[in-house]
Amino acid sequence: MTRLAKGTVIGLIAGYYDVETDEGLIRTRARGVFRQKKQKPAVGDHVEIQIDDQGTSYLVKIFPRMNRIGRPAVANVSHVLLVISAVQPDFSLQLLDRFLTFFAWQKVAVTIYLSKADLLKNSAKLDQIKLDLAYYQKIGYPVYFDAETLAKELNQKIGKDQIWTLAGQSGAGKSTLLNKLKKDANQETGQISMVLNRGKHTTRKVQLFKLGKGFLADTPGFSSIDLTPIKLDQLKNYFLEFKKASAHCKFRGCLHLKEPKCEVKRLLAESEIIQSRYDDYLAMRNEIEEGRIPEYLK
Repeated sequence: MTRLAKGTVIGLIAGYYDVETDEGLIRTRARGVFRQKKQKPAVGDHVEIQIDDQGTSYLVKIFPRMNRIGRPAVANVSHVLLVISAVQPDFSLQLLDRFLTFFAWQKVAVTIYLSKADLLKNSAKLDQIKLDLAYYQKIGYPVYFDAETLAKELNQKIGKDQIWTLAGQSGAGKSTLLNKLKKDANQETGQISMVLNRGKHTTRKVQLFKLGKGFLADTPGFSSIDLTPIKLDQLKNYFLEFKKASAHCKFRGCLHLKEPKCEVKRLLAESEIIQSRYDDYLAMRNEIEEGRIPEYLK
């Protein structure tokens, strides 16, 4: 006799898949049919596993994905927790805009967390960063400056089976934040209900940790952002305030360049849209037209 169980892939270990189910955490292999179809389950996939009377299990079905982003990939991402450092590396509006544009393109909501603010405590530089981030709050992005407040609110915000994932440049402090949000995040292994592999594997490219009613993904690999696949005439839609303002542009397909009666340009002239956002929009247009990431961003 066999039975079926549904769950979420929370980790990959040397060809095995750790699946969180209502029966607990089950380590399993995937059926060979996935290789034949050139399919590979990813962390975050909602799957079905088949378990027999001896406790042997196989992953037999991958349910349709909402998305699959990053390298290594995380599937079914509903929200990104974007970690931007105040210093070491220095705060960058250009990098922030790249991340926000990329995730808007992927139709994934973003919450911004400023890390290492304590290293600039009571400084004019930190005041300027907070002023810059106030603009992003105004256009609709939640922004946090301390991990304690973020940790309290995340437990309420992450809904059932939702997958949030950390993103940000190397050295921004993603791992430090993860350890504050999830006290046991450094654990190497979980309690496996059916251990098919007795060897000890500690290398996890991507891992989901239970948080709130859902999961938080560690090390998703979004350090390099390639915007070149975005369609040039669609780029404007991934700037939230541009998209909102475009409803009042004279021309429906306004690209906010030299068109007459452009609402985006009007708001820019009145400083309702900040200059750096518009400059980054133009730079991204140029990047997409050339079809390559600028060398200094690689």
